[in-house]
This record gives sequence, C-alpha cells and structure tokens, in this order.
Amino acid sequence: MSRQHRSTWRRGARAEGHPPRTRAVGLASSRSRFAARAAAVRRRPWLLAAWGLAVVAVLAGIFWLVGLSPVLAARTVRVEGVPATVAADIRRRAAVPIGTPLARLDTDAIARRVISSGTLAAVSVARSWPRTVVIAASPRQPVLAFTNSQGEVQVADKDGVVFATVPSPPRGVPVITAAGGTPGRDALRAAISVLDAMTGAQRRDVTDIRVSTANLVTLKLGAVTVVWGGASEPQLKVEVMTALAKQKGVRLVDVSAPRTPITR
Repeated sequence: MSRQHRSTWRRGARAEGHPPRTRAVGLASSRSRFAARAAAVRRRPWLLAAWGLAVVAVLAGIFWLVGLSPVLAARTVRVEGVPATVAADIRRRAAVPIGTPLARLDTDAIARRVISSGTLAAVSVARSWPRTVVIAASPRQPVLAFTNSQGEVQVADKDGVVFATVPSPPRGVPVITAAGGTPGRDALRAAISVLDAMTGAQRRDVTDIRVSTANLVTLKLGAVTVVWGGASEPQLKVEVMTALAKQKGVRLVDVSAPRTPITR
C-alpha cells in the first residue's frame, strides 16, 4: 500500500467515527474523578458525624477527669506565710473537704472561714494541681497595746484593728492608756500616727501615750510632755516637737496646731 493510500485510510477511519485513543483515555479519567468526588461527598456527613462524636467524647472525658474523678481531688493542704503553730489552726478553720475535685472547691468560702478569726490581715486560697490546696496568709502585726475596761491586754495593728487578747504586751510594742479603758478605732489610729511619724530612736524614748479622744493624744518624750492632738500633719508635728523639746527648761510642748506651737 502506498503512502498516499495509508494516509487516506487513516482519515477515513476518523471520518467513520473511530475516536483517537487519547480521547478515550481522557474521557475515562474524567468519569473516574467525578465518581471519586461523588463518593467523597457521600462520605462527608459520616466523617463529620464521626469527628463530632470524637470531640464530644474527649470533652466528656476531660469533664469527668477534672470535675468528677478522684484523680484531681484535694488530698493535701499547704499553709504559707505563718509559723507552723499557726498553720495547724488555719487548716482546722479552713475545713477543706478532702476528696473533693479541685475544680469544684469553693476557694472563696475557704478564705472566708480562715480570715474570720480576725488575726490575719489577708488570706488567699489557690489550687496547686494535681492534688493540693495552698493557703497563703499574712498575720496582723501588733503596733500598740492597751488594757481594756475589763482589765485585759489587747493589741491593735497598723490600721487600728484590735485583733487579739494577750497575757501581756508583746516585747517592743508601746502601751497606750485610753480614757474609759477601751479606745475606739479612730483614737487608735491617732496614736498610731504618732508612732509612724517618729524615727526608731524617738519611739524608744516615747512613754506614757494617752488617748483621750481621736483628736487628743498626749505622750512623754523623755522628760517632756507632748500634746500631740489628732492625726493631722504628723511629719510637721515631729519636726516642731523635736526642735522645741531640745530647748532648755521646756517641760511641755503643744503641737496640736503645729504651725502655732506652745511651750512651757
């Protein structure tokens, strides 16, 4: 067969409707891709449902582990910031429900129970995973003492809060005398303002602090009687008192109005 006849035969084959082999392969590939996409679309709801069930199962497991299981439950109570002798009393007052999951503990209620005694200035309660409750406490510090109308020695902190009855005044804590035996909180604050304004050396020389009212505090600075007055302008009062008390022959200094002091 000549080259011309072969060429004619190929053209005739195409004319009679026999597609080239490449077109047959392309069509089959398109059908396969369409079928794969259709199958993927049919599987998508099941996959989404399976993922949703897996997420719910994980969340339920976490909820059980944290909120219900004994794995993360309170087993120990650690108290910080106070001596060991005080820590035992704090644990008793805290009444932490051992065995309760940490996530379900009412830490605010625990803190309220601990601080209710009044001997602590601040209390915080925290969870220490996996099984510990931490109670951090700051005890009140006495800054002055007095004998109340019942003859008991009581101590007050820097805010004038009376927080304890003690057998005797703590060492180094000044003792005040109040009219009527038991000073009010404002009177205590006035006395505290005197001590806060002074240097350590001056506080050691201060004796016989008397509180008649919140606006009338008197004291002894060595041999000199000082009429302090109320809590206003404490720094100025200290400066004037210190200067005038050094003058020869002075036995009384009145700095209740420090800009117009009086000496005798």
